[in-house]
Amino acid sequence: MVANALPRLIALAFLTVALPGLAQADAMRVEALKVPEWKAVYGRIEARDTVSARARIGGTITSLKVTEGDRVSAGDVIATVQDDKLEFQVKAVDAQLAGLKASLDNARSELARGEELIKRGVTSAQRLDQLRTQVDVVVNQIGAAEAQRAVLIEQQREGAVLAPVSGVVLTVPITRNTVIMAGESVAQIGGGGFFLRLAIPERHAALLKPKATLEIEGSEGASVEGTLARIYPEIDNGRVIADVDVADLPEGFVNKRLLVRVPVGERMAVLVPEAAVTRRFGIDYVSIREGETTAERSVVTGEHSKIDGKPMVEVLTGIAAGDEVVTP
Repeated sequence: MVANALPRLIALAFLTVALPGLAQADAMRVEALKVPEWKAVYGRIEARDTVSARARIGGTITSLKVTEGDRVSAGDVIATVQDDKLEFQVKAVDAQLAGLKASLDNARSELARGEELIKRGVTSAQRLDQLRTQVDVVVNQIGAAEAQRAVLIEQQREGAVLAPVSGVVLTVPITRNTVIMAGESVAQIGGGGFFLRLAIPERHAALLKPKATLEIEGSEGASVEGTLARIYPEIDNGRVIADVDVADLPEGFVNKRLLVRVPVGERMAVLVPEAAVTRRFGIDYVSIREGETTAERSVVTGEHSKIDGKPMVEVLTGIAAGDEVVTP
């Protein structure tokens, strides 16, 4: 029985190696293509604009309406600074205005009396001019006092700390009842959208190309594409700084790091359709057409990629450019 089964096993093995019936399957001639050489680096999620919301006057923080992570719009009041001295100064100017208005009433009465006396010839024109000048002086003093009062009122309004841009609050270095000086930062706000910032070794600087497509490892291992938007001319500590635009970039954590694959050159590679590779017992095989027959070759595969939207796999050894690969 063993002797009878042996020819069948030999025939089955021969069919596995050379199957003429597969000659009618689709085949493609393998060619060496230029593929990008990738460099894996980490990028940080950063806000395009990081702006400080600063106090415009000195005083005490009486209210603080935001904390880290809050979203604000440009012009929102995020804190209030109060300077008690301003209120006292306003009251002093109000008292000064009350005295000046009383002086103005008296000066106008003196002027009206002088105009009646000059009609009777009792007083002189010089005296009348002095009374008119006195009225003008008091009117100007009232105008100056009112302008001073307006300045104080505006300073009180400037106690409201406004958000300079729309975005997310990154840091709040102060607390309520903190005494601050004019110009001190109340909060750091990140706005203008978010992007990835990369630091790439300077030996790859000449290989970077604007508008190049990059691969970013997103959440749960999913890959997304980004565009190299800007390459900064200054090298910082042996690194080239570049910005990457990514659609739907997660904004939950600023300065979060993501793995980015950056094209830093090109190389020649042999690519076959992913469907042409079969795997059995941990070994990859590709069917090659040889004349009227088809034979399987064991191959070593490399990186997976997409060419014109089709999934392809790189073959490192086992086939060469010019071979006809049979695809299912």
